[in-house]
Amino acid sequence: MQLQLPFFPEHTLYINSSLGLFEKAGYVYYLHNGSPIYCHDKCDRNSYRFIVGNLIHNKLCTISEFHESLGEARKNIERYAKTFRERGAEYFFSRKETRGQCHKITADLMSGIQEQLDAGISQYRIAKDFGISEASIRYHLKNGNLKKK
Repeated sequence: MQLQLPFFPEHTLYINSSLGLFEKAGYVYYLHNGSPIYCHDKCDRNSYRFIVGNLIHNKLCTISEFHESLGEARKNIERYAKTFRERGAEYFFSRKETRGQCHKITADLMSGIQEQLDAGISQYRIAKDFGISEASIRYHLKNGNLKKK
């Protein structure tokens, strides 16, 4: 077996002595001993999270090395590695995007609340009946998702 020395492009950001990354034409390339192992679009956060979790899981770098080289928060890197370890690669690409959506007030619940509002029932009573906070009803009234008579 022949020893392969790490040869990296001139503008490579080193994570450790055998791992580096660089950006070219809107893509980020990850290199191991100078050979590309991963590539993703610069704006693709799911691929980035998958790759970071995978690199740490496969012990190509440590959380500290990645944190020091890129400045990414340690907690985020730990979360990516834990997610990769516990849920696998498919989780990063098949998960449902739920940020910015109310987890308690679903479309069915929204229609039920609207019926109660149309009937003239108080927001406090509706909140108690549906097991949600009165503030969440006020929030949706303010944003126009619910209409009050």
